[in-house]
Amino acid sequence: MNIGSFTVEVLSEGHFELFEDGHINRSKRTAHSGSTPKYPSDSNAVMVGINPVLVQSGGQNILLDTGLGWGLDAGSQYTDVSNVCTNLRIFGLTPKDITHVILTHLHYDHAAGSSFTDAEAKTQPTFPNATYYVHQQEWDFALEQSKGQQLSYCERYRLDDFYRLVSDERVTFLSGNKTEIMNGITVVKTGGHTPGHQIVILESDGEKAYYMGDLLPTEYQLNEYAMERADIYPLEAKKKKVRLLQKACDEKALLLFYHSGNGQAGHLFKDDDKKYVLAKQLP
Repeated sequence: MNIGSFTVEVLSEGHFELFEDGHINRSKRTAHSGSTPKYPSDSNAVMVGINPVLVQSGGQNILLDTGLGWGLDAGSQYTDVSNVCTNLRIFGLTPKDITHVILTHLHYDHAAGSSFTDAEAKTQPTFPNATYYVHQQEWDFALEQSKGQQLSYCERYRLDDFYRLVSDERVTFLSGNKTEIMNGITVVKTGGHTPGHQIVILESDGEKAYYMGDLLPTEYQLNEYAMERADIYPLEAKKKKVRLLQKACDEKALLLFYHSGNGQAGHLFKDDDKKYVLAKQLP
């Protein structure tokens, strides 16, 4: 799909069961159905998609989140899985072609694909020519959480490999509420889900797209709030989501969902009942 001069691709890694203790299993189910995400047989797990996003423009290749990274480590048991690198090959790219990596936050399911362990048991950046971007407040909070019991339901920080990226000065820490990464790509700190959570806004030739990270993880949450157990600051998250959805609707912007089970994306409108709906194309 295109947003002005940007080409945008969803890099789906499939469907997974996310358990209360942070454990993740690959799911045999193929998609969500109904108005809300469906739970597998174990009531302590929820089925989610994992969908990093590739943005291309003017020779720049930008990743929005990096997925689970299953199969990237040398000797990994996951020999037949989809990950960010196998998905890049579909579009004729290698990890060396990635120039920017923007992380909405550092929970394992969003950031684990940022690095891998090589055959000599050394941590390496998955994208050796890229600059990684994360908010300073997110890094500070992740460090604090990693020292003790973590607050968030399901999602967890696992920073062992990310320490190496920071030590090797691969990571640029952002500050403030808004940062333009490059022309047409802006990062906005929202907080809510985590203190340093951020979203990405694409804008080109009068068109706009919002990549909402875990502020709005799936299309099923357009008209309801179902993140009470996952958000660190639920009230803050809910308020920010309401404001951003109204803004995106006014702009007829495209929404991209990291955890959609269907790789769903669409332009935001309100129907006759004032409920948010998605349309694949602008009228």
